[in-house]
Amino acid sequence: MKKTIIAVSLVTLLAACGGSGKKDDGKFSYAAQDMIVNLTDDVIVAGYSNLAMKGSELFQLTETLQATPNADNWKKVQDAWKAARQPWEQGESHIFGPIEALEIDPHLDSWPLNTVDLKAQLDGNASFDAETIKNWENGVQGFHAMEYLLFGDGVDDNEKAFSESTAREREYLKALAEVLRDYTSDLEKAWKDKFKDTNGETPYAERLKNVSSSPTYSSQVGVIEELVQGMAGIAKEVGEAKIAEPFGGSIDNVDTSKVESQYSWNSLIDFANNIKGVKNVWEGEFSGSKDKPGIVDFVKAGDSALADKVTKQINDSIANIEKIAGDNNMPFRQAIKDADGRKRVQTAVDSLAALKASLENEVVPLIKKWDAK
Repeated sequence: MKKTIIAVSLVTLLAACGGSGKKDDGKFSYAAQDMIVNLTDDVIVAGYSNLAMKGSELFQLTETLQATPNADNWKKVQDAWKAARQPWEQGESHIFGPIEALEIDPHLDSWPLNTVDLKAQLDGNASFDAETIKNWENGVQGFHAMEYLLFGDGVDDNEKAFSESTAREREYLKALAEVLRDYTSDLEKAWKDKFKDTNGETPYAERLKNVSSSPTYSSQVGVIEELVQGMAGIAKEVGEAKIAEPFGGSIDNVDTSKVESQYSWNSLIDFANNIKGVKNVWEGEFSGSKDKPGIVDFVKAGDSALADKVTKQINDSIANIEKIAGDNNMPFRQAIKDADGRKRVQTAVDSLAALKASLENEVVPLIKKWDAK
């Protein structure tokens, strides 16, 4: 009787801890449903809801600026733009589903900016209308068009004053903010309320959480692979594209025109937020939030040493990106032209490469060893 009680207690304990454990055949068990629900609702959807809220706040502030144009309201819009970048960049750790299908990413975050056509729009006489702008090419709308109008060209500084702005720029800015508000709202609704595609109209969140009825995923294995590949994908993009392409092979091959968010000097904050987004999915919660199940708990069930290694690699990558600025708080576009700055950049690139390799070459194969029942 005592053995039975112990066995039942052990099962109860395992269930409470995610039902994890290794087996003699090399496979491991883990009850993934709670983790998938948490990541979907409290990381992905919560992040998109925050983004939609920040997008709405940004638009409202541009309306206030239009009605009462002054330096204080100008600064509030600049700050609101930066605030909206945070959930956007962290959300790049899971660019799949509606954000791809609805082409929201290229509409809002295309780079480089087409400054020639943007200036042509400013030089014209037509009024700026959100619905019209949505049909323009991606290079003259989105975050970076707003950034250029708000912060200037970023060559010497990132402090464009209200007095340097024009009424027409502010009109364009408000219309761009309305477009951003609409697209971020659409993204939130697609995950929470309804997402219509060839597979039906099921909210995308439900497709991850309920694979038995999902028109997109046939199993939880597919959901977890999607999440891990998303994490690896942004680690690759930051290390091999966002940082490496402007960095060049040597100091003589630097190309600052490829530096994203260069007008606001927000590049390093963007890059760090990209990997903080990886950390959110890995840990299952936003920084400072209550501990909840994330990919790390799944990996721990199969390989605790690997879980510890990836945790360290994520933290190292964020820290090394933030260290690029150095003691002088150098913007990224300047750091890549500085000898010591380039050493710090290379350290960050190496950290990101190691993180990407672990996710792709160790975590993804580990999923195959999961006894998904």
